[in-house]
This record gives sequence, C-alpha cells and structure tokens, in this order.
Amino acid sequence: LSCIPSTPAHAFNAYLMGDVLVDAGTRHARRRILRALGGHVPAAHALTHGHADHQGASAALCDELGIELWCPDADADAVESGDLRDRSPVNLVTRTQRRWWAGPARPVARRLREGDEVGGFTVLETPGHSPGHVSFWRAADRTLIAGDVLFGRHRVTGRPGLFEPPDMFTPDPATNRASIRRLAALEPAVVCFGHGPPLRDPARLQEFAAALPAG
Repeated sequence: LSCIPSTPAHAFNAYLMGDVLVDAGTRHARRRILRALGGHVPAAHALTHGHADHQGASAALCDELGIELWCPDADADAVESGDLRDRSPVNLVTRTQRRWWAGPARPVARRLREGDEVGGFTVLETPGHSPGHVSFWRAADRTLIAGDVLFGRHRVTGRPGLFEPPDMFTPDPATNRASIRRLAALEPAVVCFGHGPPLRDPARLQEFAAALPAG
C-alpha cells in the first residue's frame, strides 16, 4: 500500500492498494496522480465513495490508462450519471465543489459490495458520509483504508487528528458514527484516510469512537 503525494500534504489522498488505484482527488488531480504512478498502469481504479474530491479525476485517469472504474454499489448510479447532488447535503460549499471539482460521468464496470476482494483488501460497507461509502480492510496486517468515515486532519487548519467528517458534507452523521464504531472495533494497526496522514494508534481510534454521541 502506498499513498500518492498531494499538495498540501495529505489534503486529497489517493492510494495504490495492491495494483488498484483508490480514489482520484478532484478533477485537477490527473497530472499529479499520473506523475506519481511513473508510467505504471494499475489493474483497475476503485472509489471509496462518489464525492467530487474523490471521483474528480476518475474518468480522465480511466480513459488515459485504459482501466476499469469500480465503485460502491449504492453510489454507482450517481457516478455513472455524473449527477452527485444526492450524495451529500446541498449547500454553498458542496455546490461549489461539484461545479469546480467533480469529474464527468463514467460507466462503472464493477459494483463493490460487502465482502468483495479488491487489491488484497476486503470491502466493508461503511455508509453515512455518502450512501454507498466503503472502506478497505486487510486483516493480515490490520491495515485499513477508511476513506472519509473519519478525517485525519482538520478541514480548515490542516491540523492532524481524528475528526468526524463535517455535517455539511455528510447526509447521515448518525449512520456514519455507526461506521466509525465498526471500524474502531477492528483495532486497525494503520488507518489511512481520504484527508490526513495515517494513524498508527488503535487505542486512540477506540477512545475517539467511544466518546462519540449516541445515535
């Protein structure tokens, strides 16, 4: 597992998970990701969820690399249509993100569901931040790609830490908290986020989950 660099560091993470490219930043991230791949062509491209800062460069990368797009089942229709409006609350920030960050529609070749194997990891359905959000779990070394179930940095200051994704981006915060608790119960040795540096402290994640409001 390797993290593709971004500027600022860990602002919009993408990963090479086995031989599968996970997430693609905004639609302005194509050159950054291709540069990091250094000519390597992954076997496929998978999304954790259908938000503009994760699928933005997906269509361009799949076209240029000639690879399939794989997407969580419950977000696949939105990604295929290019209409992401019901994947997050509608407000000024999300409207701006969709206008300037979202990528075009792209056919989904594989719809990811609970228990599927992708790049040596197992798909976990972890909805809340988007209706179809998935995470990727490798039990052998307890490595977790959590996507945006949690943020590993403050969305404004960039300060590293553990944070719930902001409600302005999250249609169902209560369901997302249940997903946080599910992931914390795995006691991952390493947690990789969509935003923020990796966390290597299982106890800290468990304490964070235990302190969440009920519901």
